[in-house]
Amino acid sequence: MMLTLSEIVARLGGDLSGDGSQPIHTVSSLEGAGPGAATFLSNPKYRRQLATTAASVVILVPEAAADCPVASIATPQPYLYFARLSQWLNPPARPPVGIHPQARVESSLPASVSVGAGAWIGPDAVLGENVVVGANCNIGAGVELGEGTWLHPGVSVYAGCRLGQRVIVHSGAVIGADGFGFARETDGRWVKIPQVGRVIVGDDVEIGANTTIDRGALEDTLIEEGAKLDNQIQVGHNVRIGAHSALAGCVGIAGSAHIGRRCTIGGGAIILGHLEIADDVHVSAGTLVAKSIARQGSYTGTVPFMAHDDWLRNFARLRHLDAMADKIRALENRIAELEKKS
Repeated sequence: MMLTLSEIVARLGGDLSGDGSQPIHTVSSLEGAGPGAATFLSNPKYRRQLATTAASVVILVPEAAADCPVASIATPQPYLYFARLSQWLNPPARPPVGIHPQARVESSLPASVSVGAGAWIGPDAVLGENVVVGANCNIGAGVELGEGTWLHPGVSVYAGCRLGQRVIVHSGAVIGADGFGFARETDGRWVKIPQVGRVIVGDDVEIGANTTIDRGALEDTLIEEGAKLDNQIQVGHNVRIGAHSALAGCVGIAGSAHIGRRCTIGGGAIILGHLEIADDVHVSAGTLVAKSIARQGSYTGTVPFMAHDDWLRNFARLRHLDAMADKIRALENRIAELEKKS
């Protein structure tokens, strides 16, 4: 695809400085860009690269436009602008419409659907217009896939689960497997508890490769609209992830935890079960969330591995560190006063 700077600004906005007829056909980094490429400057630490860039246009904040040696588009959010331009220049290559001869389909499908080789679609499944089911996907009985949803090869969606419109699911993801529900016998054996809920995924959700989302035990596991889940995330049964929250790779969420809207969870973070996390909470990578978070803000922390009873004792003391520090300072001041008197 080839676009001119004038076409880009007409559609995406921003203040153009330079020749509007210049063609743009690709996006690149600030340092690696060449002629015909658009790039962006968002992080001030890369500003030194601006002087030597060979890009045809740089997307940047208005304050930096005067220092740009090439054409520029000034906008308050350069990275967001760049993302939208990159989407425009790089539309996904959709597979051909139709059902591959090696697919097995047991439901009626719209003519606009694409089904890849080796895929299986069970009975009573409902697929919207323009759905893509990649090769070797397994779609269980009664599954619903909304308009424009795209399952990449090797995705499994268990019976009864429902995905909204324009959902993207990457290879190896499993949606609707049984949650980890067992009751223990007195002799130590485990009795399986049937998991009778579903997984409900809202519109415009993206689910990364090899991510697993367990079905609810009694009620449904819910992923609300616009949420973004990275690769290799484990979502336990009856979890709720609020709208437009974003979770990085290898996050683990135990059953019945509820995450608010617009939250961000860093890679490798662990959220224990039955916790409540408020809206607009940001959890740093590797953090263990061991209690509910009632207020928005950023949270960071881990604890060392130790015997459980020791951990409980030490963690209880850790919670009172600030108060203990205040007491120590007061004692130090008191000792200093007594020394002066003596």
